[in-house]
Amino acid sequence: MIGSDASAAVTTGISPTGTSSTSPTGTPVTLLIADDHEVTRSGLRMLLAAQPGIAVVGEAADGIEAVEQARRLRPDVVLMDVRMPRRNGIEATRQLLAESAEPPKVVVITTFENDDYVTAALGAGASGFVLKRFPVRRIAEAVRVVAEGEAILFPAALRRMVAARPLDSAEALPAAALTGREEEVLRLMATGLSNPEIAETLTVSLETVKTHVGNVLTKLGAQNRTHAVVIAYESGLVVPRFTG
Repeated sequence: MIGSDASAAVTTGISPTGTSSTSPTGTPVTLLIADDHEVTRSGLRMLLAAQPGIAVVGEAADGIEAVEQARRLRPDVVLMDVRMPRRNGIEATRQLLAESAEPPKVVVITTFENDDYVTAALGAGASGFVLKRFPVRRIAEAVRVVAEGEAILFPAALRRMVAARPLDSAEALPAAALTGREEEVLRLMATGLSNPEIAETLTVSLETVKTHVGNVLTKLGAQNRTHAVVIAYESGLVVPRFTG
């Protein structure tokens, strides 16, 4: 059910009448919703289209349709259910991220935080996940945050990702020749700080932080922030303090 409270994460439209939901800061984030349950999909569309800064541009009922619609509509973000017929959200995510130089960001939406499929989807390149029981404002915030290049993670999922990845991925950090400031930025990324929060912590500009983050991803060979954070934990740069 969409709308009730849920546990905290590490982070951080076309309206029903057909009008766009415009962000106060400018162009809205375009969103494609993929879910095989029509009632859930329609409910998400109606609720998210009413949120500021989000334009829902399309829907998909399975993974194959999600890929096709993403190719056609070129949304900024795909809200991707995992368990769908014909092609699941994991394979759809992997295909979307592999076939385009500028793929959409993917936010996995699921019922249970401990769903192993979620961990697999994050490993396939999704930028994070939200729970269907979240209040719609939190789902909308996740969409906006991910569109800006951030990641939405839960401690339990991150713990499983670190445990499941091959050991040789831990060698990426020592081989990356990060500068001291880049290591510091990676450390802060791994604790869940957003770019603006990192800028405030280090007393530098947001553009400087974005440059450091880009350098970190390039040097680590990381697909995205999620992948970089996993490498930070695997390498021992950050010691996990998980509670669940």
